[in-house]
Amino acid sequence: MEFFLCVVGMVMIVEGLPYFAAPSKIKVWITKMAELPDTSLRIMGFSLMLAGLVLCYLGRS
Repeated sequence: MEFFLCVVGMVMIVEGLPYFAAPSKIKVWITKMAELPDTSLRIMGFSLMLAGLVLCYLGRS
């Protein structure tokens, strides 16, 4: 459970960093993301999940 909480904390740090460092650029980026078609967002999301799964596998082996 401690490892899980540590991982969740690290994810929160990485997710929050862009909003802290460059909030104005994040607003522009989010506007551009909203204009993308749903299929493109799904493909990007799936690719990121797959890359995360591969990283977890490599990290645990």
